[in-house]
Amino acid sequence: MLANTDERISLMCHPSWGRALTAAQRLSDLARLRRVRDRIDREYAQPLNVEALARGAHMSAGHLSRQFRLAYGEAPYTYLMTRRIERATALLRRGDLSVTEVCFAVGCSSPGTFSTRFTELVGMPPSAYRRHATGAAAGMPPCVSKQVTRPVRNQEAPAAEPQLA
Repeated sequence: MLANTDERISLMCHPSWGRALTAAQRLSDLARLRRVRDRIDREYAQPLNVEALARGAHMSAGHLSRQFRLAYGEAPYTYLMTRRIERATALLRRGDLSVTEVCFAVGCSSPGTFSTRFTELVGMPPSAYRRHATGAAAGMPPCVSKQVTRPVRNQEAPAAEPQLA
């Protein structure tokens, strides 16, 4: 047992304790971030926003956004929209739903915003994608089709080459 209070305080303030607490906090944050990402993957069609995700992770919205970006390279909202567009491409390939129905099925509330984000990620509007992709993946195993048609992440789709007549 330590003889005096000063010795106990100096041990508690040792630099290695601070590093251990920081490492433990970082691991705790990473676990919460994984739960947020898993929630987005599961509930992408539900009305989700950064504030709701942060409340569920017991973090502030700003802290969640910063830490999520550090861990995964993009903001939580961007990740959510990528998941929604990824699912939308699969629904559009099926060909049995209109673009508006797909928009609402994946959790978007504005067809205009959906179309804009879809075009940014995929490189063409959803209606053009639907015409182009319906049947394009026919006969392709779903796991291959999903990989081949995955939206571009962390950047806009490359601009289409101009067609010369």
